[in-house]
Amino acid sequence: MNFEQYLAKRNELLNKLREINGADAFDQAAFDEVKGQIQALDAEWEARCQANADLEALNGVQPRMEGVIDLSRDAGQETPVEPVDIFDSAEYRQAFMNYVTRGEAIPDRFRNTDPTHETTVTTYTGAVIPTTLMHEMIREMKDRGNIWNKVRKLNVQGGVEFPIIDLVPAASWIGESSPSYDQQVKAQYKVTFSYYGLECKIAQSLLSSVVSLKEFEDMFPVLAAEAMIAALEKGTFNGSGSGQMKGILNETRIPAGNTITLSAEDFASWSSWKKKVFAKMKKAYRKGEFFMAQGTFDGYIDGMTDTTGQPIGRVNYGIDGGEVYRFAGKTVETVEDDVIKPYDSASEGDVVAVFGDLNCYAVNTNLQMKVVKWTDNDNNKEKTKAIMIVDGKVLDPYGFLIIKKGGSSADES
Repeated sequence: MNFEQYLAKRNELLNKLREINGADAFDQAAFDEVKGQIQALDAEWEARCQANADLEALNGVQPRMEGVIDLSRDAGQETPVEPVDIFDSAEYRQAFMNYVTRGEAIPDRFRNTDPTHETTVTTYTGAVIPTTLMHEMIREMKDRGNIWNKVRKLNVQGGVEFPIIDLVPAASWIGESSPSYDQQVKAQYKVTFSYYGLECKIAQSLLSSVVSLKEFEDMFPVLAAEAMIAALEKGTFNGSGSGQMKGILNETRIPAGNTITLSAEDFASWSSWKKKVFAKMKKAYRKGEFFMAQGTFDGYIDGMTDTTGQPIGRVNYGIDGGEVYRFAGKTVETVEDDVIKPYDSASEGDVVAVFGDLNCYAVNTNLQMKVVKWTDNDNNKEKTKAIMIVDGKVLDPYGFLIIKKGGSSADES
C-alpha cells in the first residue's frame, strides 16, 4: 500500500462516517465499525512508515486534511481535526538532515508549502526547519538568552505603522481627562517593523560527521540557538537599524536628558550615581535593571558602599553556585563585551552601562526559520546558515538611561 492508496481508502471511510453522522437516525454500531476501520488503517500506515528504513522509498507524506471529522460522536456535531504538519513528519526530518549534512536536495513535494496555518514572509530559498527542531531551538533560546527572555515578543505585520499604545496598552478611568505621563508617551510615538534576515552560520565540519537522525536532532538546535541568541542579544543593544534590528544604543528618540556621562571619579562614587543616575529614574520606569559588562560590575560596582559604609553593590551566591548581582536594590544583568564595552577598555564617550526595562523593547518575529546551503568562494568551502525573519525596535524611548564613560572630571548631563 502506497500513500495514494492509503489516502484514497481513508477518504472513502471518512465519507461513510460522514453519511452515518449526518443521517436522521444515527446508527451507533455502524459508526463504531467504520471508526474502527479508520483506526486500523491509520495504525497499519504508521507501522509501515516506522518499519521502512529507506524513507526515500515512500511515495509521499500525509498532507493537510481540512474538514476531516473527528472519530468521536458528540450529539451529531462534526469537529474539525487539526491539519497534519508535513514538516513534522519522519520523512521530512530525514530529508532535512540529508540536506544539511550532505547537501541532498529537498524533495519537490516539500517545497513552496506553508508549514502552518500562517504564511511565512520570506524570499529565501532553502529548507524549512522541521517543527520538532524548531520547538527545540525555541526552548534552547529560552534557556540560553537572558536578554532574549526579557524583551517583549511580538508577531505583527511588517511595514505597518503601530502606535505604541496599541502594543503597550495602558489603562485609565472612564472620563479621566488627564492621562498619566507614561500614557502620553505611549500615545505619542509610533513604530514600524520591517522584514530583516538574521543569519546564523554553522560550520559544515560540525555537521558532516553526523550519521543518525537522533544525533543530528540533538546537535543542530543547540548550535543554531546559540548563534541566534548571540546575534539577537547583540542586536538588541547595538543593531544599526539598517538591514537589521535597531538597538537601544542607536535609538535617536531617547531623550538627551536620559544620556548621562560619568567621569572616572563619578563612576566610582555612590553619591554621584545617586545624584546623576538614580535621581533621573522616573517612578514609572524604576522597575528596570542595569546592563553592563562583567568586568565593569566586578571592577567598579561590586563592593561599592554608601557614606555610612553599607554595601550598595553586591553579589548574592546561591547554593547551586548561581550568582545574582545587585546595585542599590536593582538587578544587574551582565552582558558580553561586544554588547556593552567594559569600563576599562571603553574610550571616553562610549556607553558602559544601560538602565531600563527590556519590556520597553520589542522583537517582532514569527520564529520560523529556514536553512540555506551556500559556498564560500573565498576558501571554496560549503557552509550552512539558518535564517530568521526578525526586526526589533524601542517601544518607549523614555524607558532607558544611557550611561557613558567620561574623562577625569565630571561632565554634567
